[in-house]
Amino acid sequence: MKYVVKLGGAGLETPSLLEGCVRAIAELVRDGHQVAVVHGGGVQLTRTLKALGKQSEFIAGLRVTDAETRDAALMVLAGKVNKSLVAAFGALGQPAVGLSGGDGLMFRARKKRTAPDLGFVGEIASSDPRWLEAIWQLNGVPVISSMALGFDGEYYNINADEMAAACATACHADALVFLTDVPGVKGSNGEILRWLSIDQIAEMAKSAIITGGMLPKLGACREALLNGVKRVRILPAEAAASLPDLCSSRVAHGTEVMVA
Repeated sequence: MKYVVKLGGAGLETPSLLEGCVRAIAELVRDGHQVAVVHGGGVQLTRTLKALGKQSEFIAGLRVTDAETRDAALMVLAGKVNKSLVAAFGALGQPAVGLSGGDGLMFRARKKRTAPDLGFVGEIASSDPRWLEAIWQLNGVPVISSMALGFDGEYYNINADEMAAACATACHADALVFLTDVPGVKGSNGEILRWLSIDQIAEMAKSAIITGGMLPKLGACREALLNGVKRVRILPAEAAASLPDLCSSRVAHGTEVMVA
């Protein structure tokens, strides 16, 4: 089976959580599955920007990205965070290849048209999964940072959840899993929803039940499902050990997002 796993937040920041996530992914590979990892790194980027004297600003869960912020994102996401993840896989003896979406023209971006303007924030316009297939043939794990090259020659900052959905769609993944800081999607009563229909997402957003970073995440879930990805699950990073069982048994963690 083909899995795309999006890793971010505490799963990247906390050594014990990172090790658990990487170990679960390596186990999937040992079991004969093909896995691509798409990662964020927003916390690390915000920290670096603060050290540079820049204030981070977000609109509807997306980072406002001027040229200086974009260059810092390249340095942090495609550099330090990406190579640290590759090293974590290497520590377990699992070969991994670190990439940005611009490498090999794997993911091409166009500027995201919004009001107000977000700067160098993009959305995926086209994908070429051949590079993923080549790495998988050599039993490796592609580790992809959420930056992509525009047709204008500029790099664009891509929301990592949207990047993961585009990756899952491009490679016809059987499952897309978001390993997150939260236990799942919460309903109006604060309880974790074990199942969530994509038809419920718009109404929950309108009622402000879901806000901030959960908005692009659930939008990405919806896009993946509507474009042929069979299963989409939001899973807390603490429960990463259940990842190898996700498609073979019932997992009692997180939220399963479904078409209906």
